[in-house]
Amino acid sequence: QVQLVESGGGSVQAGGSLRLSCATSGYTFRIYCLAWFRQAPGKEREKVGDINADGETTYTDSVKGRFTISKDNANNTLYLEMHSVKPEDTAMYYCAREEAAGGTCDLWGIWGQGTQVTVSS
Repeated sequence: QVQLVESGGGSVQAGGSLRLSCATSGYTFRIYCLAWFRQAPGKEREKVGDINADGETTYTDSVKGRFTISKDNANNTLYLEMHSVKPEDTAMYYCAREEAAGGTCDLWGIWGQGTQVTVSS
């Protein structure tokens, strides 16, 4: 059974930092694209960024230079390092795995339950 479990969310002041983790199990971690998404109240879900099997990353413009996605293939864990956070980063953050290995990192079939990040000004 494939599982993705996020942790590390919480409350932080603007300008601070936070690291989210996504522990995964039940599949061959290193061969799949993984991504972080977020959804704020009343807004559509947006992709924060992704990392492919080779470790290459992409980010949405609003987080470039502030957020870093990484993964630990030995521990089957995905990370999101968040720095210089802003109130507009407040959202529920989700990790996701692509539907099938070897894809183009744009079909997301497995999701975690989410972890809340709240940034106060």
